[in-house]
Amino acid sequence: MNIVENKKSKTIDDIYGMLSTDSQKSLMDYAEFLCQRDGVDEPELEEKLDLPRPESESVVAALKRLNQTYPMVEKKLIFHEASSLMTDHIMQGRDAIEVIDEMEALFEKTYQDYLLSFPDK
Repeated sequence: MNIVENKKSKTIDDIYGMLSTDSQKSLMDYAEFLCQRDGVDEPELEEKLDLPRPESESVVAALKRLNQTYPMVEKKLIFHEASSLMTDHIMQGRDAIEVIDEMEALFEKTYQDYLLSFPDK
């Protein structure tokens, strides 16, 4: 692999993780400068919606409700765990209420992590 291919295979996250704290801050300052220069607006904080849980709900319906309740949650962040919960329910007969409870906790935790990305709010 030549040096150009090696550089292409690294992501910004990889590079950021290798830097010292001071260099990480400098990289973030530069990235913010580039965003301002390019006219990129800062993302707006999205509040979760208040969609109450029905008394009787299937796991599939719960997943749809949670996707509507938390539109800001990136699906790729929860896909693996949500799929695993769904599989446990369908293939192993795990109780729907228990699976839905865990899905709600997963979405809420991911939402709380999302809120942390808005330190000024």
